[in-house]
Amino acid sequence: MKIYTRTGDRGDTSLYGGQRVPKDALRIEAYGTIDELNSVLGTVRAVNTDEEIDSILTQVQHRLFELGADLATPRSVSKKRIKRFEPEDAKPLEKIIDAFGEHLRPLRSFILPGGSPVAARLHFARTVCRRAERTVVRLSRNEEIGEGITVYLNRLSDMLFVLARYANHVAKVPETKWKS
Repeated sequence: MKIYTRTGDRGDTSLYGGQRVPKDALRIEAYGTIDELNSVLGTVRAVNTDEEIDSILTQVQHRLFELGADLATPRSVSKKRIKRFEPEDAKPLEKIIDAFGEHLRPLRSFILPGGSPVAARLHFARTVCRRAERTVVRLSRNEEIGEGITVYLNRLSDMLFVLARYANHVAKVPETKWKS
């Protein structure tokens, strides 16, 4: 099977279900940013040595593929194989946030992104996640996508923030407090 099809050479692509849309359509931007986030998580995993963090990020990467498929499939297309995200899909992320948050000191000020190589990359992933969330919110104003995707992305960015703080904690790298 060849990797190139030439069907997108004129600037359009197919959604799952067959509909052709421009490559700069908001729906394509949304799932493209999810793909970018997934790649950034791959860079985190490449430098991470903590097995627990790796296991979590691997699961998230799989979920992001499902989320991308959800976004690539308009709600008007009824495909039984597509997992549609619901608000309760964020619950496992909340459990991770709570579990890892127990190891951390409460925040009393804003902190600057950075620290250990793993934490810095997790902070970067968080910002890409927030951008994906903003894009999905814009998409939701124009098209029906359900509410589960935005809930999941909102919680995922929170989880990435907590994991970044945890990675610094484990590496014994102090957080840099923001000073105005």
